[in-house]
Amino acid sequence: MDEPSVLDYIKAKLHLTHEQIEIPLQVSPSGDGSSNGSSELIATQTPEDQAAPGTGKWFIALPVRLVLAMCAAILAQVLLEPPQPRLPVAVGLYVFSAVMCVWALLDQSWTLPELEEKPFTSMPMDIRRNPFLLSIPLILVAFILFTGNRFTPLNMLVWGLTIFLVLRSLWLPGDRPWIKGALDKVRAFVRHPEVRIHLSGFQLLFILVALVAIYFRFSQLPQIPGEMFSDHAEKLLDVSDVLNGQTSIFFPRNTGREAIQMYLTATIATLLGTGLSFMSLKIGTALAGLFTLPYIYLLGKEIGNRWVGLLAFFMAGIAYWPNVISRIGLRFPLYPLFAAPFLYYLIRGLRNSNRNDFILAGLALGIGLHGYSPMRIVPFVAVAAVAIYLLHKSSRGGRWQTIFALGALAFVSLVVFLPLLRYMTEDPDMFGYRAFSRLGTTERAFPGPVWLIFLSNLWNGVTMFFWKDGNIWVHSITNRPALDVVTAAFFFVGIILLSVRYIRKRDWLDLFLILSIPLLMMPSILSLAFPDENPSLNRTGGAIIPVFIIAAIGVESVFANINRSTRTRTGKMLVGALGVTLLAWTTFQNYDLVFRQFKTQFYGGAWNTTQIGHVIRSFADSEGALADAFVVPYPYWVDTRVVGINAGDPLRDYALWPEDFETTLPDKNAKLFIVKPDNTEALAKLEELYPQGWVKYYNSPLEGKDFLGFYVPPQS
Repeated sequence: MDEPSVLDYIKAKLHLTHEQIEIPLQVSPSGDGSSNGSSELIATQTPEDQAAPGTGKWFIALPVRLVLAMCAAILAQVLLEPPQPRLPVAVGLYVFSAVMCVWALLDQSWTLPELEEKPFTSMPMDIRRNPFLLSIPLILVAFILFTGNRFTPLNMLVWGLTIFLVLRSLWLPGDRPWIKGALDKVRAFVRHPEVRIHLSGFQLLFILVALVAIYFRFSQLPQIPGEMFSDHAEKLLDVSDVLNGQTSIFFPRNTGREAIQMYLTATIATLLGTGLSFMSLKIGTALAGLFTLPYIYLLGKEIGNRWVGLLAFFMAGIAYWPNVISRIGLRFPLYPLFAAPFLYYLIRGLRNSNRNDFILAGLALGIGLHGYSPMRIVPFVAVAAVAIYLLHKSSRGGRWQTIFALGALAFVSLVVFLPLLRYMTEDPDMFGYRAFSRLGTTERAFPGPVWLIFLSNLWNGVTMFFWKDGNIWVHSITNRPALDVVTAAFFFVGIILLSVRYIRKRDWLDLFLILSIPLLMMPSILSLAFPDENPSLNRTGGAIIPVFIIAAIGVESVFANINRSTRTRTGKMLVGALGVTLLAWTTFQNYDLVFRQFKTQFYGGAWNTTQIGHVIRSFADSEGALADAFVVPYPYWVDTRVVGINAGDPLRDYALWPEDFETTLPDKNAKLFIVKPDNTEALAKLEELYPQGWVKYYNSPLEGKDFLGFYVPPQS
């Protein structure tokens, strides 16, 4: 009989063949039975090696290949850090890490965490007929009533009733033990009103992680970022429209925006008294980023275990990428905010054959479509998830029922999307402008062959976690990895783990988790007309969810195996110390990225409109008035509307062009003209018109941000 080849051995280890092949240990000349190829030194053990916890040599059982894989990945990512990344060496180390990972998995020194197998169970396909039949005409009535791009009390009432009837017709009744349990607790408290707080160690740790995440989201929020730019002015003008009773479904200003942020900011401005300000915008988006984290925890727990969920919660809570896009005050965090519950309920619905979870996923999708336009890729993600599931054995016996549940998801999301659907039919060009201006040739021709641009964009997108996150300075530290060193390294390890586990087990969820990353990044990757805008941290925001869950799977799996292989209490304490050290490292690096590097870069690129606004405010509070202050526009200088917001006059554009200077002559009040030092022609004209005026030079702590104030005293 022929001896098995190395390829036969690899196939057997990957479970690609039913034949079991074992390579016998090569006994060393000393006769101790140790294997020549073993790096764990555990082929034979003496009683001393198997000592009780707290004694013996703790290090001899370490899975060395797994430790080497982890260390190589971390070192590789360190070498990719700016300002002088060493790409060839880093790639070699990542290749070495992958080889070590696969080797450790093949010889089972790294045990794969097992996904709980959940074969399809019966999923009812019946619906409540009467509520469903009643909802159909109401859908048509609501669609008609949403004409004119306005929410009104009438169309909101009809829409709400329609959603209720649709949910009533599709929702499956069942046991609700948690409701009964909650009611029992309320009754017991009424009879004996006392509060007893009992928290486990894990619950205390969860609270600590939540507090750290809150700190990272809200610390120094007024200062980081500290200056507005034109997009913020457009948003606050839309919010002003809402506060003045203009209840739009879609806001066409500045190429079009969905509605959720406008209404959220208007609510915050009113309830917190922050008014039409940058702070109102930032509070809303920081809350959106924070409320994404619980669903990242739940999804991590559903896919892995509670430790995977907690690690994903922690790593996403402190990470530079989700932190920055949550602080910027624009709609960016609304994409992961609704993509996270959508993915959680969709995956749980597929794993548990639960139609109600599909319905909840449909609600998250429908609401999310009112938030940020990249969410429009998520229906395709839903179809991809179900298609992958149907192609695997988990779906046997329930494929038609799963398709029916997907139809329920689509129907619910369509009803929730109804106002925007109506607007889309009335003004399709405006509704699709932002997407098609990047995907198509609305604004410019493709700069090359489309398929080459797509492949280049895809590569740049999927490598941004390790290499470069793009060149958009307003919401990223340009041209650095999107992930910190530790997270990127364990994300790489997690990808290897899921890939090998899929090859072995053929579980649809492993494949979907990996493929969901480029799918959720498509709003950035499909920027075919403007490939320089890819990658971008805002349009890829939905990928935050699988990326940090996979990184958490990598951390949990590696340290669980190292801890399991370590045989003494001392060894386990050292493993724990190593884990804490790595988490501390990632915490401090992300703190530095957000609170030092991003802050410095942002202030270096943004104009000092706050300082200019304060100068105008001081002028108005002393000898002048807001109406007598002006900003002379200059190419690539300050947005004069933002100056007005910072001066406390948010609805006024302070621009006054030089050709209009004469219009100020009849006014005899004191005047202030803000001028860029480079604008010598405008300054000369002001001196000609107002010879009694005088100039004050205002220094900025940032280079190139100085400006002039031309004061005109009041005329008697």
